[in-house]
Amino acid sequence: MATFFPSIPHIEDCPKRIRAYHHGVCLVDTRAAKLVWLDRRFPVYAFIEDDLPTWYMREHSQTEDEARYTIIIGGDYSRLAGAMRCFKTGPLAGLSIIPFDAMEEWFEEDEQVFVHPKDPYKRIDILPSSRHVRIEVNGIEVANTRAPRLLFETGLPVRTYIPKVDCRMDLWKVSDLTTSCPYKGTANYYHIVLSSGETFENVIWWYPTTTPESTMIRGYVAFYDEKVDVWLDGEKQPRHDQMTA
Repeated sequence: MATFFPSIPHIEDCPKRIRAYHHGVCLVDTRAAKLVWLDRRFPVYAFIEDDLPTWYMREHSQTEDEARYTIIIGGDYSRLAGAMRCFKTGPLAGLSIIPFDAMEEWFEEDEQVFVHPKDPYKRIDILPSSRHVRIEVNGIEVANTRAPRLLFETGLPVRTYIPKVDCRMDLWKVSDLTTSCPYKGTANYYHIVLSSGETFENVIWWYPTTTPESTMIRGYVAFYDEKVDVWLDGEKQPRHDQMTA
């Protein structure tokens, strides 16, 4: 979900210590990072010149508006070629951005972060509930619980996480798909295979491990609402047009 700002790019001071590592080498370690929204989806880290790893930087290309640098470390040149953007004009003048996926590890304080920097305007609340949740696939009940955990995430539909023991695990088949979320962790998936042989691919996700703020859903499973039929306290729920884990 997009974050609203009057104008883009939007720049804010980041109060956290930010570190970036590649091949075990700490290339950035700063308490003066910026959070920059280049679009309204999520922020990126930006750095002032004094915090750049100049001893590892080689000029890659140059225009009137920006310079790009390759970071030379180890043998991973192709991944880092032209990765760093140093802005010379406009609202980002004097700032540099290293793409998140160009580094192997990023840390906010001493906690590793994944996928992209966390947006301070997004929040996750996970609440235990006694609501009765029942899920069917093609008329076959695949989950039935009175102990769900409801995940409320800013700007997204409510997610219902269910204990595995309240599900028809005999209908599951492990999927190779994984996805990652900076607020929850890395999700694994299951297909549902009915006795007829009909398969519903990647209809279930779960987090074997989670980020600290999402430990309450560790080991629970969620079903894609647009692929299954959901009853909440006996009332059938409309399907969401689009869902993400």
